[in-house]
Amino acid sequence: MKDFNVALLQILPEGDLEGNLEKGLEYCKKAAAFGADLALFPEMWSVGYSIPRDISLLKSMAVPRESQFVQAFSEAAARLNMAVAITFLEAWEPLPRNTVCIFDRFGKMVLKYAKVHTCDFGDECRLTPGDDFYTADLDTKNGIVKVGSMICYDREFPESARILMLKGAEIILVPNACPMEPNRLTQLRARAFENMVGIATANYPYGQPDCNGHSTAFDGIAYRTDGSGARDTLVIEAGEREGIYMASFPMDELHIYRSNEVHGNAYRHPDKYQLLVSRDIHEPFIRSDRRN
Repeated sequence: MKDFNVALLQILPEGDLEGNLEKGLEYCKKAAAFGADLALFPEMWSVGYSIPRDISLLKSMAVPRESQFVQAFSEAAARLNMAVAITFLEAWEPLPRNTVCIFDRFGKMVLKYAKVHTCDFGDECRLTPGDDFYTADLDTKNGIVKVGSMICYDREFPESARILMLKGAEIILVPNACPMEPNRLTQLRARAFENMVGIATANYPYGQPDCNGHSTAFDGIAYRTDGSGARDTLVIEAGEREGIYMASFPMDELHIYRSNEVHGNAYRHPDKYQLLVSRDIHEPFIRSDRRN
């Protein structure tokens, strides 16, 4: 297939659910006009990544997957013939979840993912973690793309992207809400390189504490498929300003690369990795606020 075009919606929230709904739909329309196959929102767009300490208030801000807010983006996807990855604070028991839903260009939900690696050292200790990573076949105008998602802090655990690769992901979508400095950008570059996947990240722009923009995309193709040497996997890195930033992934080239290069799952030795699933934690990594 030809290129897979992702619109990174690096936009500021409006301060309430209704405002975020209206602005989100407006930017989806703009993304479709730019030729996007998918529009990707930053993390927890429904509330602008706000997690109050008051549990009653937190629960009142959460919306179910079947809510008018979420369904409006399903309808927009069908109307615009463009997939939408909408993020929201999801109503859940005992506590809300940090969730992304991907609707295909027909408005069908093909994937729902709740953040597994919640930031339990901060405000996300008041959220329910997700329980697995998922992939889905996304029908685009140019063919099928296997997509998966991880959210912000998930990026810091190699296992997140690795599991998505093992489940067939070609492109990983990453809603984000944190300052994207060189070390975090390097993590994304590494996840793309070691798994031979494309990674698209949408962050909030400067003006949303404590975010700073720098939404990025890496295509995961570390070496030219014609054998002429190494290349930079960076597709685009936004600045700090609000806007739509288009990332184009060369899917035909990525397919050839994944079929011939040495990374991903080609030469792994999983029978030697048993320690990776051990639950034991020793100093210096013991933390009093870690969930059991």
